[in-house]
Amino acid sequence: MKILFVSLGCDKNLVDSEEMLGALRQAGYSFTDDEEEADIAVVNTCCFIMDAQKESIDQILALARRRTEGQLKALIVTGCLAQRYKYDILKEIPEVDAVIGTTAEKKIVETLHEILANDGEAGSNGYLLMENENRRTGTAAERVVTTGGYYSYLKIAEGCDKRCTYCVIPYIRGHYRSIPMEELIAQAEALAAKGVRELILVAQETTLYGTDLYGYKALPDLLKKLSDIEGIEWIRLMYCYPEEITREIAEAIRDLPKVVHYIDMPVQHASDDILKRMGRQTNREELRQKVSMLRELIPDICIRTTLITGFPGESEKDHRALLEFVEEMRFDRLGVFTYSREEGTPAAKMSPQVPARIRKKRQKELMLLQQKIAFEAAQDMEGRVVDAIVEGKLAGEPVYLARSYKDAPGVDGALFIETQRELMTGDLVKVLVTGSQEYDLIGGLYYESAE
Repeated sequence: MKILFVSLGCDKNLVDSEEMLGALRQAGYSFTDDEEEADIAVVNTCCFIMDAQKESIDQILALARRRTEGQLKALIVTGCLAQRYKYDILKEIPEVDAVIGTTAEKKIVETLHEILANDGEAGSNGYLLMENENRRTGTAAERVVTTGGYYSYLKIAEGCDKRCTYCVIPYIRGHYRSIPMEELIAQAEALAAKGVRELILVAQETTLYGTDLYGYKALPDLLKKLSDIEGIEWIRLMYCYPEEITREIAEAIRDLPKVVHYIDMPVQHASDDILKRMGRQTNREELRQKVSMLRELIPDICIRTTLITGFPGESEKDHRALLEFVEEMRFDRLGVFTYSREEGTPAAKMSPQVPARIRKKRQKELMLLQQKIAFEAAQDMEGRVVDAIVEGKLAGEPVYLARSYKDAPGVDGALFIETQRELMTGDLVKVLVTGSQEYDLIGGLYYESAE
Protein backbone atom coordinates (compact mmCIF):
# COMPACT_ATOMS: atom_id res chain seq x y z
CA MET A 1 0.00 0.00 0.00
CA LYS A 2 1.54 3.31 -1.10
CA ILE A 3 0.77 6.62 0.58
CA LEU A 4 0.85 10.05 -1.04
CA PHE A 5 1.69 12.40 1.85
CA VAL A 6 1.22 16.12 1.19
CA SER A 7 2.72 18.48 3.78
CA LEU A 8 1.65 22.12 3.54
CA GLY A 9 2.51 25.21 5.54
CA CYS A 10 5.39 25.94 7.87
CA ASP A 11 8.45 23.99 8.99
CA LYS A 12 6.74 23.23 12.31
CA ASN A 13 4.02 21.46 10.35
CA LEU A 14 6.75 19.64 8.43
CA VAL A 15 8.06 18.16 11.70
CA ASP A 16 4.56 16.82 12.41
CA SER A 17 4.48 15.35 8.90
CA GLU A 18 7.85 13.66 9.35
CA GLU A 19 6.71 12.12 12.64
CA MET A 20 3.52 10.78 11.02
CA LEU A 21 5.60 9.44 8.12
CA GLY A 22 7.82 7.68 10.66
CA ALA A 23 4.84 6.01 12.31
CA LEU A 24 3.37 4.96 8.97
CA ARG A 25 6.69 3.53 7.78
CA GLN A 26 7.05 1.53 10.98
CA ALA A 27 3.57 0.13 10.32
CA GLY A 28 4.76 -1.18 6.94
CA TYR A 29 3.52 1.46 4.51
CA SER A 30 5.60 2.87 1.66
CA PHE A 31 5.37 6.30 0.05
CA THR A 32 5.06 7.84 -3.38
CA ASP A 33 5.01 11.34 -4.86
CA ASP A 34 2.92 10.13 -7.80
CA GLU A 35 -0.85 10.52 -7.41
CA GLU A 36 -1.38 7.77 -9.98
CA GLU A 37 0.51 5.25 -7.83
CA ALA A 38 -1.06 6.20 -4.50
CA ASP A 39 -3.52 3.92 -2.70
CA ILE A 40 -3.92 6.33 0.23
CA ALA A 41 -3.56 10.10 0.58
CA VAL A 42 -2.81 12.19 3.67
CA VAL A 43 -2.90 16.00 3.60
CA ASN A 44 -1.28 17.84 6.51
CA THR A 45 -2.88 21.25 6.18
CA CYS A 46 -2.19 24.88 7.05
CA CYS A 47 -4.63 27.72 7.69
CA PHE A 48 -2.43 30.52 9.05
CA ILE A 49 -3.54 32.96 6.35
CA MET A 50 -6.23 32.90 3.65
CA ASP A 51 -3.84 31.84 0.87
CA ALA A 52 -2.71 28.86 2.95
CA GLN A 53 -6.33 27.86 3.57
CA LYS A 54 -7.08 27.99 -0.14
CA GLU A 55 -4.03 25.87 -0.98
CA SER A 56 -5.08 23.27 1.59
CA ILE A 57 -8.69 23.14 0.43
CA ASP A 58 -7.71 22.91 -3.25
CA GLN A 59 -5.40 19.98 -2.48
CA ILE A 60 -8.08 18.15 -0.48
CA LEU A 61 -10.68 18.66 -3.24
CA ALA A 62 -8.32 17.36 -5.93
CA LEU A 63 -7.70 14.18 -3.92
CA ALA A 64 -11.39 13.87 -2.99
CA ARG A 65 -12.17 13.43 -6.70
CA ARG A 66 -9.72 10.54 -6.85
CA ARG A 67 -11.37 9.03 -3.75
CA THR A 68 -14.80 9.27 -5.39
CA GLU A 69 -13.50 7.63 -8.55
CA GLY A 70 -12.15 4.71 -6.52
CA GLN A 71 -8.49 5.45 -7.17
CA LEU A 72 -7.85 6.01 -3.45
CA LYS A 73 -8.85 3.66 -0.66
CA ALA A 74 -8.50 6.35 2.02
CA LEU A 75 -8.19 10.13 2.33
CA ILE A 76 -7.07 11.61 5.66
CA VAL A 77 -6.83 15.32 6.56
CA THR A 78 -4.64 16.47 9.46
CA GLY A 79 -3.06 19.69 10.71
CA CYS A 80 -4.25 23.23 11.41
CA LEU A 81 -7.13 23.40 8.92
CA ALA A 82 -8.35 20.05 10.25
CA GLN A 83 -8.26 21.38 13.81
CA ARG A 84 -9.95 24.68 12.97
CA TYR A 85 -12.63 23.56 10.51
CA LYS A 86 -13.15 19.91 11.44
CA TYR A 87 -16.94 19.87 11.14
CA ASP A 88 -16.96 21.90 7.93
CA ILE A 89 -14.52 19.48 6.28
CA LEU A 90 -16.60 16.42 7.17
CA LYS A 91 -19.81 18.13 6.08
CA GLU A 92 -18.61 19.79 2.87
CA ILE A 93 -16.13 17.15 1.70
CA PRO A 94 -17.67 13.77 2.63
CA GLU A 95 -15.00 11.93 0.62
CA VAL A 96 -12.61 12.64 3.51
CA ASP A 97 -12.41 9.46 5.59
CA ALA A 98 -10.87 10.99 8.69
CA VAL A 99 -10.08 14.42 10.16
CA ILE A 100 -7.28 14.33 12.74
CA GLY A 101 -6.51 17.29 15.00
CA THR A 102 -3.13 18.75 15.85
CA THR A 103 -2.72 16.82 19.11
CA ALA A 104 -4.19 13.53 17.86
CA GLU A 105 -1.78 12.92 14.98
CA LYS A 106 -0.12 9.97 16.71
CA LYS A 107 -3.37 8.07 16.07
CA ILE A 108 -2.91 8.17 12.32
CA VAL A 109 -1.86 4.51 11.98
CA GLU A 110 -4.73 3.03 13.96
CA THR A 111 -7.18 5.35 12.19
CA LEU A 112 -5.92 4.27 8.78
CA HIS A 113 -6.20 0.62 9.80
CA GLU A 114 -9.86 1.17 10.77
CA ILE A 115 -10.64 2.89 7.47
CA LEU A 116 -9.07 0.08 5.43
CA ALA A 117 -10.75 -2.60 7.53
CA ASN A 118 -14.09 -0.92 6.85
CA ASP A 119 -13.35 -1.08 3.09
CA GLY A 120 -16.06 1.51 2.53
CA GLU A 121 -17.11 3.68 -0.33
CA ALA A 122 -16.09 7.33 -0.36
CA GLY A 123 -18.16 9.16 2.23
CA SER A 124 -18.90 6.11 4.39
CA ASN A 125 -16.32 6.68 7.13
CA GLY A 126 -16.03 10.23 8.48
CA TYR A 127 -13.85 9.58 11.52
CA LEU A 128 -13.20 12.63 13.70
CA LEU A 129 -10.21 12.44 16.04
CA MET A 130 -9.71 15.45 18.28
CA GLU A 131 -7.95 15.76 21.62
CA ASN A 132 -7.45 18.75 23.91
CA GLU A 133 -5.30 21.22 21.99
CA ASN A 134 -3.37 21.95 25.19
CA ARG A 135 -2.23 18.39 25.86
CA ARG A 136 1.47 17.54 25.75
CA THR A 137 2.33 15.20 22.90
CA GLY A 138 6.14 15.03 23.05
CA THR A 139 8.35 13.79 20.24
CA ALA A 140 7.86 10.69 18.11
CA ALA A 141 10.07 7.62 18.30
CA GLU A 142 10.73 7.69 14.56
CA ARG A 143 10.93 10.45 11.95
CA VAL A 144 11.35 10.34 8.20
CA VAL A 145 13.61 13.27 7.31
CA THR A 146 12.32 14.89 4.12
CA THR A 147 14.73 17.84 3.87
CA GLY A 148 17.56 16.08 2.05
CA GLY A 149 19.29 14.48 5.01
CA TYR A 150 21.95 17.04 5.95
CA TYR A 151 19.67 19.51 7.78
CA SER A 152 16.54 19.06 9.82
CA TYR A 153 14.09 21.03 11.91
CA LEU A 154 13.83 20.40 15.65
CA LYS A 155 10.51 21.59 17.08
CA ILE A 156 11.20 22.54 20.69
CA ALA A 157 7.74 23.71 21.77
CA GLU A 158 4.11 23.73 20.72
CA GLY A 159 1.41 26.41 20.99
CA CYS A 160 1.57 30.10 21.89
CA ASP A 161 0.35 32.42 24.65
CA LYS A 162 1.07 35.76 22.97
CA ARG A 163 -2.41 36.30 21.53
CA CYS A 164 -1.43 38.73 18.77
CA THR A 165 -4.73 40.14 17.52
CA TYR A 166 -4.27 38.90 13.94
CA CYS A 167 -3.20 35.34 14.70
CA VAL A 168 -5.26 32.12 14.88
CA ILE A 169 -2.45 29.88 16.16
CA PRO A 170 -3.34 30.00 19.90
CA TYR A 171 -6.90 28.89 19.05
CA ILE A 172 -5.61 25.97 16.98
CA ARG A 173 -2.38 24.91 18.69
CA GLY A 174 -3.21 25.78 22.30
CA HIS A 175 -1.07 27.20 25.10
CA TYR A 176 2.72 27.28 24.97
CA ARG A 177 4.15 23.85 25.86
CA SER A 178 7.89 23.16 25.85
CA ILE A 179 9.04 19.68 24.87
CA PRO A 180 11.19 18.18 27.65
CA MET A 181 14.90 18.66 27.05
CA GLU A 182 15.75 14.96 27.30
CA GLU A 183 13.30 14.17 24.47
CA LEU A 184 14.83 16.87 22.28
CA ILE A 185 18.35 15.65 22.93
CA ALA A 186 17.34 12.07 22.09
CA GLN A 187 15.69 13.17 18.83
CA ALA A 188 18.67 15.36 17.90
CA GLU A 189 21.05 12.43 18.53
CA ALA A 190 18.89 10.21 16.31
CA LEU A 191 18.93 12.86 13.57
CA ALA A 192 22.72 13.21 13.84
CA ALA A 193 23.04 9.43 13.50
CA LYS A 194 21.16 9.71 10.18
CA GLY A 195 23.65 12.27 8.89
CA VAL A 196 21.98 15.54 9.87
CA ARG A 197 24.62 18.24 10.33
CA GLU A 198 22.46 21.35 10.74
CA LEU A 199 19.67 21.61 13.31
CA ILE A 200 17.15 24.41 12.86
CA LEU A 201 15.27 25.10 16.09
CA VAL A 202 11.62 26.04 15.54
CA ALA A 203 8.48 26.69 17.59
CA GLN A 204 5.77 29.32 17.57
CA GLU A 205 8.32 31.06 19.78
CA THR A 206 11.71 29.55 20.60
CA THR A 207 12.86 32.20 23.08
CA LEU A 208 10.39 31.15 25.79
CA TYR A 209 11.60 27.56 25.75
CA GLY A 210 11.50 25.96 29.20
CA THR A 211 9.55 28.65 31.06
CA ASP A 212 6.55 26.36 31.54
CA LEU A 213 8.61 23.24 32.43
CA TYR A 214 11.58 24.60 34.33
CA GLY A 215 10.49 28.06 35.45
CA TYR A 216 13.13 29.94 33.48
CA LYS A 217 14.24 30.56 29.89
CA ALA A 218 16.18 27.38 29.26
CA LEU A 219 17.10 28.02 25.62
CA PRO A 220 20.79 28.71 26.41
CA ASP A 221 21.00 25.42 28.33
CA LEU A 222 19.35 23.55 25.46
CA LEU A 223 21.79 25.10 22.98
CA LYS A 224 24.72 23.96 25.12
CA LYS A 225 23.44 20.37 25.28
CA LEU A 226 22.72 20.25 21.56
CA SER A 227 26.22 21.58 20.89
CA ASP A 228 27.66 18.52 22.64
CA ILE A 229 26.10 16.12 20.13
CA GLU A 230 28.68 14.58 17.81
CA GLY A 231 27.87 15.13 14.15
CA ILE A 232 25.83 18.28 14.65
CA GLU A 233 27.90 21.19 13.30
CA TRP A 234 25.41 24.02 12.87
CA ILE A 235 22.51 25.09 15.09
CA ARG A 236 20.19 27.84 13.81
CA LEU A 237 17.52 29.77 15.74
CA MET A 238 14.18 30.73 14.21
CA TYR A 239 11.07 32.53 15.53
CA CYS A 240 12.61 34.52 18.40
CA TYR A 241 10.19 37.15 19.66
CA PRO A 242 12.15 40.38 20.23
CA GLU A 243 10.81 41.11 23.72
CA GLU A 244 12.02 37.71 24.92
CA ILE A 245 15.57 37.86 23.53
CA THR A 246 17.81 38.27 26.57
CA ARG A 247 21.47 39.11 26.81
CA GLU A 248 22.04 35.52 27.97
CA ILE A 249 20.49 34.16 24.75
CA ALA A 250 22.62 36.54 22.67
CA GLU A 251 25.75 35.48 24.55
CA ALA A 252 24.94 31.81 23.93
CA ILE A 253 24.73 32.54 20.18
CA ARG A 254 28.04 34.37 20.40
CA ASP A 255 29.94 31.93 22.59
CA LEU A 256 28.80 28.48 21.41
CA PRO A 257 30.83 27.67 18.26
CA LYS A 258 28.14 25.46 16.69
CA VAL A 259 25.39 28.08 17.01
CA VAL A 260 25.52 30.12 13.80
CA HIS A 261 25.41 33.89 14.09
CA TYR A 262 21.88 34.13 12.76
CA ILE A 263 18.56 34.96 14.37
CA ASP A 264 15.03 35.10 13.01
CA MET A 265 13.26 37.87 14.94
CA PRO A 266 9.78 38.81 13.62
CA VAL A 267 9.06 42.46 14.48
CA GLN A 268 5.88 42.78 12.33
CA HIS A 269 5.76 46.61 12.39
CA ALA A 270 7.49 49.75 13.69
CA SER A 271 4.61 52.14 14.32
CA ASP A 272 3.81 52.19 18.03
CA ASP A 273 0.10 52.61 17.30
CA ILE A 274 -0.01 49.60 14.98
CA LEU A 275 2.16 47.46 17.29
CA LYS A 276 -0.33 48.18 20.07
CA ARG A 277 -3.30 47.28 17.85
CA MET A 278 -1.51 44.08 16.89
CA GLY A 279 -1.15 43.12 20.54
CA ARG A 280 2.64 43.04 20.21
CA GLN A 281 4.68 43.48 23.37
CA THR A 282 7.34 45.85 22.06
CA ASN A 283 7.48 49.41 20.75
CA ARG A 284 9.69 51.03 18.15
CA GLU A 285 12.38 52.15 20.58
CA GLU A 286 12.56 48.73 22.26
CA LEU A 287 12.97 47.09 18.85
CA ARG A 288 15.77 49.51 18.04
CA GLN A 289 17.50 48.69 21.34
CA LYS A 290 17.17 44.94 20.76
CA VAL A 291 18.78 45.16 17.32
CA SER A 292 21.57 47.33 18.77
CA MET A 293 22.21 44.85 21.58
CA LEU A 294 22.48 41.92 19.17
CA ARG A 295 24.82 43.76 16.82
CA GLU A 296 26.97 45.04 19.67
CA LEU A 297 27.44 41.56 21.17
CA ILE A 298 27.67 39.72 17.82
CA PRO A 299 29.02 42.12 15.15
CA ASP A 300 28.60 39.62 12.29
CA ILE A 301 25.10 38.47 13.25
CA CYS A 302 22.55 38.06 10.47
CA ILE A 303 19.14 39.33 11.59
CA ARG A 304 16.10 38.10 9.69
CA THR A 305 12.66 39.59 10.27
CA THR A 306 9.11 39.64 8.92
CA LEU A 307 6.60 42.47 8.62
CA ILE A 308 2.84 42.73 8.16
CA THR A 309 1.58 45.60 6.02
CA GLY A 310 -1.98 46.84 5.66
CA PHE A 311 -3.04 45.97 9.23
CA PRO A 312 -6.45 47.48 10.17
CA GLY A 313 -6.05 51.17 10.92
CA GLU A 314 -2.62 51.44 9.28
CA SER A 315 -2.35 54.98 7.91
CA GLU A 316 0.05 56.32 5.34
CA LYS A 317 1.95 57.87 8.27
CA ASP A 318 2.28 54.43 9.91
CA HIS A 319 3.51 52.98 6.62
CA ARG A 320 6.10 55.74 6.23
CA ALA A 321 7.28 55.09 9.79
CA LEU A 322 7.80 51.44 8.87
CA LEU A 323 9.75 52.35 5.73
CA GLU A 324 11.97 54.69 7.76
CA PHE A 325 12.59 51.95 10.34
CA VAL A 326 13.58 49.42 7.67
CA GLU A 327 15.95 51.96 6.14
CA GLU A 328 17.47 52.68 9.56
CA MET A 329 17.80 49.07 10.76
CA ARG A 330 19.00 47.62 7.45
CA PHE A 331 17.92 44.09 8.31
CA ASP A 332 20.01 41.39 6.64
CA ARG A 333 16.95 39.39 5.60
CA LEU A 334 13.33 40.57 5.47
CA GLY A 335 9.97 39.25 4.29
CA VAL A 336 6.69 41.17 4.04
CA PHE A 337 3.19 39.71 4.33
CA THR A 338 0.03 41.60 3.52
CA TYR A 339 -2.47 41.47 6.37
CA SER A 340 -4.90 38.54 6.13
CA ARG A 341 -8.29 39.00 7.83
CA GLU A 342 -8.75 35.81 9.81
CA GLU A 343 -12.13 34.73 11.10
CA GLY A 344 -12.41 34.72 14.89
CA THR A 345 -9.46 37.02 15.58
CA PRO A 346 -9.84 40.43 17.28
CA ALA A 347 -8.23 42.15 14.29
CA ALA A 348 -10.96 40.86 11.97
CA LYS A 349 -13.43 43.12 13.78
CA MET A 350 -11.20 46.20 13.77
CA SER A 351 -11.82 49.17 11.53
CA PRO A 352 -10.96 50.59 9.18
CA GLN A 353 -9.81 47.55 7.19
CA VAL A 354 -7.17 48.57 4.66
CA PRO A 355 -8.18 47.83 1.02
CA ALA A 356 -6.31 44.96 -0.64
CA ARG A 357 -4.82 47.18 -3.38
CA ILE A 358 -3.25 49.46 -0.75
CA ARG A 359 -1.92 46.48 1.19
CA LYS A 360 -0.24 45.16 -1.97
CA LYS A 361 1.11 48.61 -2.88
CA ARG A 362 2.69 49.03 0.55
CA GLN A 363 4.13 45.52 0.44
CA LYS A 364 5.77 46.31 -2.89
CA GLU A 365 7.28 49.54 -1.55
CA LEU A 366 8.76 47.73 1.43
CA MET A 367 10.18 44.94 -0.68
CA LEU A 368 11.74 47.38 -3.17
CA LEU A 369 13.44 49.17 -0.29
CA GLN A 370 14.66 45.88 1.17
CA GLN A 371 15.85 44.75 -2.25
CA LYS A 372 18.11 47.81 -2.43
CA ILE A 373 19.42 47.15 1.10
CA ALA A 374 19.98 43.43 0.40
CA PHE A 375 21.76 44.02 -2.92
CA GLU A 376 24.10 46.54 -1.28
CA ALA A 377 24.76 44.14 1.60
CA ALA A 378 25.56 41.34 -0.87
CA GLN A 379 28.04 43.60 -2.68
CA ASP A 380 29.66 44.47 0.67
CA MET A 381 30.36 40.76 1.25
CA GLU A 382 32.93 40.68 -1.57
CA GLY A 383 36.36 39.77 -0.21
CA ARG A 384 35.01 38.19 2.98
CA VAL A 385 35.39 34.58 4.06
CA VAL A 386 32.18 32.87 5.21
CA ASP A 387 31.21 29.43 6.47
CA ALA A 388 28.84 27.58 4.16
CA ILE A 389 27.08 24.25 3.81
CA VAL A 390 26.93 22.52 0.41
CA GLU A 391 23.46 21.72 -0.98
CA GLY A 392 24.28 20.20 -4.37
CA LYS A 393 25.98 20.63 -7.74
CA LEU A 394 24.77 22.41 -10.86
CA ALA A 395 24.40 19.95 -13.73
CA GLY A 396 27.28 20.05 -16.19
CA GLU A 397 29.12 22.89 -14.45
CA PRO A 398 31.97 23.08 -11.90
CA VAL A 399 29.63 25.04 -9.60
CA TYR A 400 28.08 23.98 -6.29
CA LEU A 401 24.98 25.41 -4.67
CA ALA A 402 25.46 26.23 -1.00
CA ARG A 403 24.12 28.32 1.86
CA SER A 404 26.19 30.63 4.01
CA TYR A 405 25.57 30.83 7.74
CA LYS A 406 23.41 33.87 6.87
CA ASP A 407 20.91 31.79 4.90
CA ALA A 408 18.19 29.54 6.26
CA PRO A 409 16.84 26.98 3.76
CA GLY A 410 13.80 27.95 1.74
CA VAL A 411 13.58 31.58 2.85
CA ASP A 412 16.97 33.22 2.26
CA GLY A 413 19.57 33.47 -0.52
CA ALA A 414 22.18 31.13 -1.96
CA LEU A 415 25.94 30.95 -2.38
CA PHE A 416 27.42 29.58 -5.61
CA ILE A 417 30.88 28.01 -5.22
CA GLU A 418 33.08 27.72 -8.31
CA THR A 419 35.59 24.90 -7.85
CA GLN A 420 37.08 21.87 -9.59
CA ARG A 421 37.24 20.01 -6.28
CA GLU A 422 34.63 17.36 -5.56
CA LEU A 423 32.26 18.34 -2.77
CA MET A 424 29.47 16.37 -1.14
CA THR A 425 26.05 17.55 -0.05
CA GLY A 426 26.28 18.53 3.61
CA ASP A 427 29.98 19.42 3.50
CA LEU A 428 30.92 22.45 5.58
CA VAL A 429 33.41 24.68 3.79
CA LYS A 430 34.97 28.12 4.01
CA VAL A 431 34.25 30.31 0.98
CA LEU A 432 35.94 33.49 -0.21
CA VAL A 433 33.18 35.68 -1.64
CA THR A 434 34.25 37.10 -5.00
CA GLY A 435 31.03 38.71 -6.17
CA SER A 436 27.24 38.85 -5.96
CA GLN A 437 24.19 38.58 -8.18
CA GLU A 438 21.16 40.29 -6.65
CA TYR A 439 20.45 38.41 -3.38
CA ASP A 440 22.97 35.59 -4.05
CA LEU A 441 26.71 35.39 -3.51
CA ILE A 442 29.45 33.90 -5.71
CA GLY A 443 32.78 32.61 -4.44
CA GLY A 444 35.48 29.98 -4.35
CA LEU A 445 36.86 27.65 -1.71
CA TYR A 446 38.99 29.69 0.66
CA TYR A 447 41.89 27.22 0.85
CA GLU A 448 42.08 27.11 -2.97
CA SER A 449 42.41 30.90 -3.14
CA ALA A 450 45.06 30.79 -0.40
CA GLU A 451 47.08 28.35 -2.47
